[in-house]
Amino acid sequence: MAKQIQAIRGMNDCLPEQTPAWQQAEAVLRNTMSAYGYSEIRLPIMEVTGLFQRAIGEVTDVVEKEMYTFEDRSGDSLTLRPEGTAGCVRAGIEHGLLYNQERRMWYMGPMFRYERPQKGRYRQFHQFGVEVFGLNGPDIDAELIMLTARFWKTLGVTEHLTLQLNSLGQPEERAQYRQALVKFLQQHEARLDEDCRRRMHTNPLRVLDSKNPEVQALLADAPVLSDYFGEATRAHFDGLQALLSAAGIAFEINPRLVRGLDYYNLTVFEWVTESLGAQGTVCGGGRYDGLVEQLGGQATPAVGFAMGMERLVLLLETLNRVPEEPVQADVYVAMMGDSTRTAGFALAERLRDELPALRVMSHCGGGNFKKQLKRADKSGAAVALILGEDEVASGQVTVKYLRGQGEQQTLAQSELVALLKQKGI
Repeated sequence: MAKQIQAIRGMNDCLPEQTPAWQQAEAVLRNTMSAYGYSEIRLPIMEVTGLFQRAIGEVTDVVEKEMYTFEDRSGDSLTLRPEGTAGCVRAGIEHGLLYNQERRMWYMGPMFRYERPQKGRYRQFHQFGVEVFGLNGPDIDAELIMLTARFWKTLGVTEHLTLQLNSLGQPEERAQYRQALVKFLQQHEARLDEDCRRRMHTNPLRVLDSKNPEVQALLADAPVLSDYFGEATRAHFDGLQALLSAAGIAFEINPRLVRGLDYYNLTVFEWVTESLGAQGTVCGGGRYDGLVEQLGGQATPAVGFAMGMERLVLLLETLNRVPEEPVQADVYVAMMGDSTRTAGFALAERLRDELPALRVMSHCGGGNFKKQLKRADKSGAAVALILGEDEVASGQVTVKYLRGQGEQQTLAQSELVALLKQKGI
């Protein structure tokens, strides 16, 4: 026997019994974005490597350790996208969508990071993202958080998620804070783990995000970023909090929340849950006003967020918020004898023409009457339409109700559509 080939580690199949939960979540996301007036953008899954190096930051874990990067046949360095914001900004600049314009866009699709696979975190994962360009007030930050809150409300998981907020200030404020933080960390370097000692010199704000309890205890005495805020930064953050409070959205201020990418400024936020164990962040984002200019465009205010679809689906599964096993069909067409196939398929196609929303499954593969009815029942169909040679000869069809809607009956095929409508099938 030939050696069996398996999927790449951390790149998973989504099997038919798993897709209903995905479809449910995707439908809620799509419908909510439409309700808020946002437009979909579809982006390539591969970009030139320099895009992510410039956007994300060369001393981040993503660029240093996690990107899938290779040279193509022309010798160009290409990378499978590890996140969506950089590609969205690139597309906006390239196609003239951003300068002196307001844009509200969303996207969904696979991303790639070379990480140690674990539940809810994979090497190919799927992200839903939203990016807004051209608006610089706290009102648009609040709207993004409000629409995420509407996701949770529609999916029935609101009580299991907590909103955490912080402000990273402006770059000049953060630079002053960075000096003070590095000075503090150097004084306590012996208490830092190896990863934090490295980050202290490359990206010290990421030390605040350490999961090491001993480091977190040490940081209780560290300088606080908000002490370095100017009046405009304070006004922006206060304005955001006021809008969220007025909308009835509860939040916690988390001064250690910094997000993992270099491009953020001012608002950052995360929705976290205790229902998934260690993998608690379901959605996160914030403001990145300098990124468009950093990637070669005109200075443009911007804010956005992303959520991991695997995490969201895992949360729905954990909380029993997924649909029951899906019904494949409303009507199952059973054909008794080889001579009935042509008529059976013609009837099925006619039903699809006249009742486009109806799910019609035609039996294939032969088999006796009992086998066909067993398949009809397994499909979840409400009725089986039975065509034998007598029905074909007389232009009739036998309707067998599979879910107790009435007694079996035989009628003219021309009357079938009216009957199905009457029965609400």
